[in-house]
Amino acid sequence: MSSWFPMLTVLSMFYYICLRRRARLASRGEMINSRRAIKSNIRALPMSTKAVQYAKEVLDFSSHYGSENSMSYTMWNLAGTPNVYPSSGDFTQTAVFRTYGKWWDQCPSAPPQFKRTSPSFLSQDYVELAFEEPVYPTAIHILETYHPGSVVKILACSANPYSQSTPAEVRWETIWSAEPTCGSSPQARQFKPCIKEINFPTNLLRLETNSSLLDYYTELDAVELHGVKEKPMLSLKTTTMDMNDLDEDEYDDKDSCGIDCLTNQFSSSSLKEWTNNGYFDKLPYELIQLIISHLALPDLCRLAQTCKLLYQHCCDPLQYIHLSLQPYWATLNDTSLEYLLPRCTLVQWLNLSWTGNRGFISTSGFSRLLRVCGSELVRLELACGHFLNEACLEVIAEMCPNLQELNLSSCDKLPSHAFSHISKLSGLKRLLLYRTKIEQTALLSILNFCPEIQHLNLGSCVLIEDYDLVASVLGAKCKKLRSLDLWRCRNISERGIGELVSGCHLLEELDLGWCPTLQSSTGCFVNLARKLPGLRKLFLTANRSVCDTDIEELAAYCQQLQHLDILGTRMVSPAALRKLLESCKGLSLLDVSFCSQIDSRVVQELSSRFPHVCIKKSFTQ
Repeated sequence: MSSWFPMLTVLSMFYYICLRRRARLASRGEMINSRRAIKSNIRALPMSTKAVQYAKEVLDFSSHYGSENSMSYTMWNLAGTPNVYPSSGDFTQTAVFRTYGKWWDQCPSAPPQFKRTSPSFLSQDYVELAFEEPVYPTAIHILETYHPGSVVKILACSANPYSQSTPAEVRWETIWSAEPTCGSSPQARQFKPCIKEINFPTNLLRLETNSSLLDYYTELDAVELHGVKEKPMLSLKTTTMDMNDLDEDEYDDKDSCGIDCLTNQFSSSSLKEWTNNGYFDKLPYELIQLIISHLALPDLCRLAQTCKLLYQHCCDPLQYIHLSLQPYWATLNDTSLEYLLPRCTLVQWLNLSWTGNRGFISTSGFSRLLRVCGSELVRLELACGHFLNEACLEVIAEMCPNLQELNLSSCDKLPSHAFSHISKLSGLKRLLLYRTKIEQTALLSILNFCPEIQHLNLGSCVLIEDYDLVASVLGAKCKKLRSLDLWRCRNISERGIGELVSGCHLLEELDLGWCPTLQSSTGCFVNLARKLPGLRKLFLTANRSVCDTDIEELAAYCQQLQHLDILGTRMVSPAALRKLLESCKGLSLLDVSFCSQIDSRVVQELSSRFPHVCIKKSFTQ
């Protein structure tokens, strides 16, 4: 015991120092960022005209509340001058992301989080905006009209989206970041973050958001880019170096630095030769592995540069069983993947969401990665992966025989015929196809050959012609289905719902929001309530026909209900809601926005009587 004690003490001290340093950097990060932003704002600008631009075009985004075939609540509303500001409230002319709050991650369909995600990566959604003229940014104003506070990061890109020539290098630089906030008021505001100066002109900005602390959907109206066309000259005051900043510079873009280490510094050839590794040589291999398993990927890269022993530990494939590369989307490329290949032989969970766009990852680079790790892969996240093509899906089907979870959300550039390859993944349990161009033939093939599916997201899949047929096949083939998202499905009827609920008795989560062809008068919602006693989440958003009878049936048969959205109905009374709240003891979210019979007084009374329920009631003024 005494011989081990000094060794454990040394390692514990080393680990404590690492954690303390990271905590100190996290707490000082906002202060350093603010100090630099203040300095950048007092720079001496050249004698040139300041330009103020609104976004010309929305180039890319991760999700939106609206439909693919309209402008209401879509990200495309961020292009151009303000539509709503300075008014506050819920307006269809604004840009709204798909989710808000923490309750979304509490649903049955929510996948487990990746354990080694960088603590500095807080983003959940993003939108990329192009402006007419490249400028050196001096200010950015974001017009938020409802529940502000979701923006957590702003990045500028060196590439001009309107240039005819291909840039030699595409560089993203963070010019402002912060932690998520819980807005004290839902009122509109003009958000003016203190941005960091950059040394290149830009006309491409990216806003990243996190709405987990907000009480309702955040709404964005417009983005102003202020800047000058000539590179600003710094005053003497701003050129003065702060020695404390020198240490922090390494961590300004902490995630990017970590990935650069993969391609530039993650090499044993640069390590000094040591005759021994001190007490580390006497520690059990498993103990060192356990300690470094708590480090994010950039820290793992840095630790690998300290000595050969720790280099070996940091390169052990066991450290990469769960590998999330999403936080490093801005710098991850084929070269990075190449350096990771020897360490990816045991990867089971792989997250490449948001990565590879603008040529960063090629089909061949992605294929080489899957040929190394595909046989062990169980979960593959590829949301917004615009580098994907049919060849990539063919490689997934060929190299990942054990794949159970596949996320292709917002991969809207994938051709329709490419999805047919997914039917070869017969063990799939979770399939997310939100905002993709999948067609009915490919989808029916997948449902016939993948009977193990438990979670299926078909939200905003506008090319599916007959959702009744899809629902019928689901009821016949996918008996284990637990969650189904049909958000903004335009053509499902009571017949399809009837066949779905008759075959899928295990359904716990059903999203029928903005499905206008469903009518309460057909009895479809009553039938649904009686056939699905285990239902925990039900979205009937914007269905004007939902009535007291439907609510009373839910109260009688679906007493495990936790989340209910009946936004927009005119036929539900306070009495029916009281009966529901009395029966469904676990109900935690109830959205009654724009329900004409449910006014603020009723909401206040129900909230007082049932304080455990979060009752949502949006407004327009």
